[in-house]
Amino acid sequence: MEASYDPEQNPPLHAPLLDRSSPRTGRFAAVFACLFSLISLLALIINQTQQPFEKVQPRGVAEGPLYHKGWYHLFYQYNPYSAIWGNITWGHAVSRDLIHWLYLPLALVPDHWYDIKGVWTGSATILPDAQIIMLYTGETNESVQVQNLAYPANLSDPLLLHWLKYPGNPVMVPPPGIKPDDFRDPTTAWLGPEGTWRLTMGSKFNTTIGISLVYHTTNFRDYEQLDGVLHAVPGTGMWECVDFYPVAINGSVALDTSSFGPGIKHVLKASLDNTKVDHYAIGTYAPKTDKWTPDNPEEDVGIGLKVDYGRYYASKTFFDQHKQRRVLWGWINETDTETADLKKGWASLQTIPRTVLYDNKTGTNLLQWPVEEVESLRLNSTMFKEVLVEPGSVVPLDIGTTTQLDILAEFEIEPLISSTTNEIGNCGDGAVDRSTYGPFGLLVIADASLSELTPIYFRPLNASDGTLKTYFCIDETRSSKASDVFKKVYGGKVPVLDDENYNMRVLVDHSIVESFAQGGRTVISSRIYPTEAIYGAARLFLFNNATGVNVRATLKIWELNSAFIRPFPFERDSV
Repeated sequence: MEASYDPEQNPPLHAPLLDRSSPRTGRFAAVFACLFSLISLLALIINQTQQPFEKVQPRGVAEGPLYHKGWYHLFYQYNPYSAIWGNITWGHAVSRDLIHWLYLPLALVPDHWYDIKGVWTGSATILPDAQIIMLYTGETNESVQVQNLAYPANLSDPLLLHWLKYPGNPVMVPPPGIKPDDFRDPTTAWLGPEGTWRLTMGSKFNTTIGISLVYHTTNFRDYEQLDGVLHAVPGTGMWECVDFYPVAINGSVALDTSSFGPGIKHVLKASLDNTKVDHYAIGTYAPKTDKWTPDNPEEDVGIGLKVDYGRYYASKTFFDQHKQRRVLWGWINETDTETADLKKGWASLQTIPRTVLYDNKTGTNLLQWPVEEVESLRLNSTMFKEVLVEPGSVVPLDIGTTTQLDILAEFEIEPLISSTTNEIGNCGDGAVDRSTYGPFGLLVIADASLSELTPIYFRPLNASDGTLKTYFCIDETRSSKASDVFKKVYGGKVPVLDDENYNMRVLVDHSIVESFAQGGRTVISSRIYPTEAIYGAARLFLFNNATGVNVRATLKIWELNSAFIRPFPFERDSV
């Protein structure tokens, strides 16, 4: 069903929406890096079993994703005995479409001296003969981080139910100069021009210099550490969950991890242990020397672009040979208490999988976008065309249920006054912080009285050269009345080119919001805990808190079905 917007039935609401009177108290709960994450249950977006008002607290990280014989496989850090940290094991789930997931028995458990204190982060490499190599970090009985090798017991099994650990583990131990607990998270391997496999992993040097070590191997049992590093950035601290992969500068196709040559850039990404933020940079890889150089040293890894500007960490990509695309996973952690985890009985969320491409329009960004399969969850849609949102106003969007949505929104601004002020700031203090051209956008997970709301917005600011510099933001400060939740304003710069309107795509799932600006140049994931704006009480609004522009918004909004994540039905012959 598709409906249209009637302004007579949905008049603008001039209300003190964006005042500063709402409480903004909260508490920051500890965030754990991929190595120390707690428990991961696949609560992908569109999961109706979530109970956001009970304040769940996700912890976990995707491991070694791969595609094999018709199934996507996701391995994840998991505590089988509790919803809080400990007994770190690899859970295992499979999907035909990256959306509808089925839980399988545990894949790897801590049962040898070399991983008895945890089966930590790892990556899969698929060899040309279709063998699957899994390298993972184990913590030994003496608390040393080592790298171990595992492989499927039966490659003909589409579900890869049984895994074997190499009898000669560990295959790599911390090299001289690297502390025992600063050696982790091997990447997917790539094949060099002379036929030798390479991989990199994170570490640090002299406590403050983040580095990525490089190893060569021909058989995945014996490894040679190269002199020097793939790359290093002073002041960034320990690098975790390093990811390294090629992108085509024409921006139209994804590439196998071993691709290199003309027309190809390489992305280096690191999760910073000090800040719990994922950063990336685009640059040039020299396979003969195994060195990588950023295109823009001022936006190097750890000091420039973020993979996601919200509640997001420990991301990992894999090349999906089935659909010739690179798919990105990320982990959304929690900001309330472990007591809530225990009450709920589970924790941790993975984002919706995203495709990754090079943005050939800007030449400086990646583009992240939800995998196309999420569209299979779309139900009835509603269309709103050129809705006028005046300065200081809020417009309700009457679409029925608003807890699970896929929203495409485009905004045009009509200046009412001229401004020559050089406005300074980024996302400001949130949606209450007014400027000439913004903020304007959406209010999601809001109740009818606007006592709880989560603004997602653009904030264009005047620059000294007369141009507009735009920030894309989400304001959690009034997302919940709960007092034991850390609530923050997240956001970052987003390039908006001269021939573009402001546009965003927003995926809403009860207490998870994933927002994509300008085709995915800037992305923000948010974990919120509404107490009033839940289920049938949740509403959706447009808002404009700019002082000098009218905003016209055109939207298409779909309600979304559940993904119905459940255990694998072994009693049936097929799924």
